[in-house]
Amino acid sequence: MSDQDGKKPLGLSGGARSGQVKQSFARGRTKSVVVETKRKRVQVPKPNAQSAAAVNAQGGKAAGTTDAEMDRRLKALQAAKAREAEDAERRAAEEREREEARARRREEIETREREEKEREELLRQKAEEDERRQREAREEKAKPAETPAAAAAPAAERTRNLGPDARPGGGNDAKRKREDDSGKPKGGGERRGGKLTVNQALRGGGEGRHRSLASMRRKQERQKRGGGTVQQEKVMREVKLPETIVVSELANRMSERVAAVVKALMQNGMMVTQNQVLDADTAELIIEEFGHTVVRVSDSDVEQVIDVVEDKPEDLIDRAPVITIMGHVDHGKTSLLDAIRKTKVVSGEAGGITQHIGAYQVETDGKKLSFLDTPGHAAFTSMRSRGAQVTDIVVLVVAADDQVMPQTVEAINHAKAAGVPMIVAINKIDTPGANAQKVRTDLLQHEVVVEAMSGDVQDVEVSAKTGQGLDKLLEAIALQAEILELKANPDRAAQGAVIEAQLDVGRGPVATVLIQNGTLRRGDIFVVGEQWGKVRALVNDQGERVNEAGPSVPVEVLGLNGTPGAGDVLNVVSTEAQAREIAEYREKAAKDKRAAAGAATTLDQLLAKAQSDKNVSELPLLVKADVQGSAEAIVQAMEKIGNEEVRVRILHSGVGAITESDITLAEASGAPVIGFNVRANAPARAAANQKGVEIRYYSVIYDLVDDVKQAASGLLSAEIKETFIGYAEIREVFRVTGVGNVAGCLVTEGVARRSAGVRLLRDDVVIHEGTLKTLKRFKDEVKEVQSGQECGMAFENYDDIRNGDVIEIFTREEVERTLD
Repeated sequence: MSDQDGKKPLGLSGGARSGQVKQSFARGRTKSVVVETKRKRVQVPKPNAQSAAAVNAQGGKAAGTTDAEMDRRLKALQAAKAREAEDAERRAAEEREREEARARRREEIETREREEKEREELLRQKAEEDERRQREAREEKAKPAETPAAAAAPAAERTRNLGPDARPGGGNDAKRKREDDSGKPKGGGERRGGKLTVNQALRGGGEGRHRSLASMRRKQERQKRGGGTVQQEKVMREVKLPETIVVSELANRMSERVAAVVKALMQNGMMVTQNQVLDADTAELIIEEFGHTVVRVSDSDVEQVIDVVEDKPEDLIDRAPVITIMGHVDHGKTSLLDAIRKTKVVSGEAGGITQHIGAYQVETDGKKLSFLDTPGHAAFTSMRSRGAQVTDIVVLVVAADDQVMPQTVEAINHAKAAGVPMIVAINKIDTPGANAQKVRTDLLQHEVVVEAMSGDVQDVEVSAKTGQGLDKLLEAIALQAEILELKANPDRAAQGAVIEAQLDVGRGPVATVLIQNGTLRRGDIFVVGEQWGKVRALVNDQGERVNEAGPSVPVEVLGLNGTPGAGDVLNVVSTEAQAREIAEYREKAAKDKRAAAGAATTLDQLLAKAQSDKNVSELPLLVKADVQGSAEAIVQAMEKIGNEEVRVRILHSGVGAITESDITLAEASGAPVIGFNVRANAPARAAANQKGVEIRYYSVIYDLVDDVKQAASGLLSAEIKETFIGYAEIREVFRVTGVGNVAGCLVTEGVARRSAGVRLLRDDVVIHEGTLKTLKRFKDEVKEVQSGQECGMAFENYDDIRNGDVIEIFTREEVERTLD
């Protein structure tokens, strides 16, 4: 049976073409396949048919089209033709305008190029003429008696240097070609020819380096303005030279170019850059080589750039007084300042107590008053001390329903040490049990005599809650300010004290500064403690940005390179180099001082300290706080915790968020991390969870101190407390085989217990202390024997007992100790 089985093979019906295609497969195999291709049907138009466009073009009417439709089509066609004509005309006009503009620009460019070429040619000719004259002058000096043949050379040279119009004959091109082939640069002899190498610069050879065209133009302009070149005389300076100096700073102090100083050093065999440090001897050689005078200065002389100038009396103007609110915690200092400012600061403080120094400015009766609010807690002693040092008047707040407390006495001592006048504000006068007279009497014990008791210290009864007596308090402050006659010079370099400093996440290091003299402006360069910076922004106590701050104005300063210490002095200097130099010197001096303080002077002292530390348990801590003052207060409070057995050791204290490096340090020392008003960032939290480091957060210093005391108390060894429970007298001593000496006793007082400790007294002297091996009543082992009963006792590992000895029976218990 065939494959087709009598049927036709599959294929395309009529109109198909057949052919063969050769297919290729892997490994060289091929196969021929029969394919069929269908021809494309071609549409042939009917001989009498017309398209709609042709009908419209001929104005005819297509089949099935009404007259109205044909009118609309004709109108649309005419409108389209009109628009095409208008567009073509507009395009032609725009093209004509563009062509005219291109022609004008091309003409202007050609004119400028022609003028520039003419000017350059004139300049070149003039430069060649000047060079020729100089060469002739040199040759005349070298050869006084020249030959006629030599005299003809300048004429030929002059002829060659003339312009192209003045040169006769056609030999000019040949001469110009010979000059070009001689190796001289084209475009004039004064053109720059080749690069300057290091060897050429060191040798000082200038034969391969010529002045540029721009240099010649500048010279001509100077000659036109000044009528000729004026040779300026070099100024010799006195250069202050410290122990080490950077090359760029050395050039700046000599008013020389840095490149010239580097070149001089290279000629002396020192390959240096402008950022390298030179020692004083090398720098002195360079200064003398440039002709200046050297003035050697010590490292400490860098601070002499800070102006300590006495102000003239005519430059001084009145300034606002600085008032510090001081007193015991919870006596209402911040609430009183709130009442004066009519704000609610106390509501934002953690635990209702002030954690930082707040600086505010209040205007009353047209006069401005600057207030500082200090914390009253015992841990913030240094803050109160700083507040008293920068202030003019101290307002001592004492609660009328309380008495003079420890921090009140401390504030009085700070005010007296600073020599600052004091005003006593007796607060909470509206509360039940208020006794202002008792407060005045208590103040007498501390040598504070108020006016009500014939003294010279003003006292005012006030209420922060109701506002009673606030006007009298402000009047007393204004009166005291008038007596002090406070003045300052606002037209000098600013000087101020840092009240508080912190590391803000978004703004960087921020310092709250109270300006004491001068005016601090945006852009001023300053140095404060071991830090320096440039004032990027000033923010007043209302949170508004200001451009300047005068005397007695508290502002937040942004733009520091690091967080300064609270209490540091801010001084404005003239240059960044001076500020950086002073800050580096102060940082080095502080580091040396800390190293000297921490180092033991002798080996004996070092061994004695190690021996004493062996018996002392330490609680290591790592402290991070939001502001510098709080960190300082926490460290001081931690140092006071402990006794001869336990103490707290601060591994590190700083300002800002808890970071991963803090966790690493804490893990190495096995210390917890204390965060005061700050939090750990995400990497630090992950590292703490991984390494098992404990992070404790606090916002109130009370809680922090209490928890650390409790933790330190856990390191104390338990106290052993003894309780005497009975006495027994030995009446007879028996010798028992296998047991040893057994005492026949009579319990004379209390009770004798088997589990208790015993002491053997002979003539009221303790000769043995231990435990009982056995306690029997008749032949039975018992746990205890009451007073008046007889018993038998045997000591553990001790047999030296006699008649008449007394046995003291006692119990021991461990009592946990706590730090006061």
